[in-house]
Amino acid sequence: MAEDFEVRFWGVRGSVACGGPETVRYGGDTSCVEMRCGGHVLIFDAGTGIRGLGAALAGAAPVDADAFFSHTHWDHIAGLPFFHAAYEPANRFHVWSGHLLPDLTIEAALRLAMRPPLFPVPLDVFRADITFTDFRAGETLAPRDGITVRTAPLNHPDNSTGYRVEYGGRAVCYVTDTEHVPGQPDPNVLGLIDGADIVIYDSTYTDDEFGRFIGWGHSTWQEGVRLCRQAGAKRLVLFHHDPGRDDAALDAIGAEAEAAFPGAVVGRAGLTLAP
Repeated sequence: MAEDFEVRFWGVRGSVACGGPETVRYGGDTSCVEMRCGGHVLIFDAGTGIRGLGAALAGAAPVDADAFFSHTHWDHIAGLPFFHAAYEPANRFHVWSGHLLPDLTIEAALRLAMRPPLFPVPLDVFRADITFTDFRAGETLAPRDGITVRTAPLNHPDNSTGYRVEYGGRAVCYVTDTEHVPGQPDPNVLGLIDGADIVIYDSTYTDDEFGRFIGWGHSTWQEGVRLCRQAGAKRLVLFHHDPGRDDAALDAIGAEAEAAFPGAVVGRAGLTLAP
């Protein structure tokens, strides 16, 4: 186990948040994953799950974190205005995005989302020190000493970015909102997840369902298994669950996935893993 390398899931749903008794075990919040590397916090996406992360950070020593966006569709940014850590003047956040250039920047996109008539208060309501960096997917980033973040473009409407975090000799990949082509493994994804210890992968659909959703920008848990086998990745985490998938359905998928790729696990809110 890499020293002090931990992954925690705060939101695992795709498309829209879904509460209720049928989703209580896996959670109904949308995409947000926290990685801690030697005590440094990396945040991936700001779906509704980021509200819980913000609450967990409250009262801690001043936070100095990096936040990476896969893309800026609603389900991946909807929690940002409710991220309480962004309202604390002592905190600092460096926001990264690789899917918008050359037409837009991440700061401009978030400002568009947080303005009337879509939202009553602007981005400037945040009191934390927030900086923004736009890059092009495929670049390698060095957000902090000892942490390398490799990136790759993904196949999704309006673009999306996959991430590989390398720290302490281990690697964790965040690959969501990507659509595969049956029988043609995505070389961008294969290169990103090569030999990774943990791969968090867009598992919105099953192979049987996939044909009805071509062009929607998502993948299947079975494709995640195929990619991890080919890339020699060690562990697969199913992620970005369809909002119509209740706990019982995810239990069944989890059993199939574990049988197909031992160690595979269905992502759920509160799950913590160490590579």
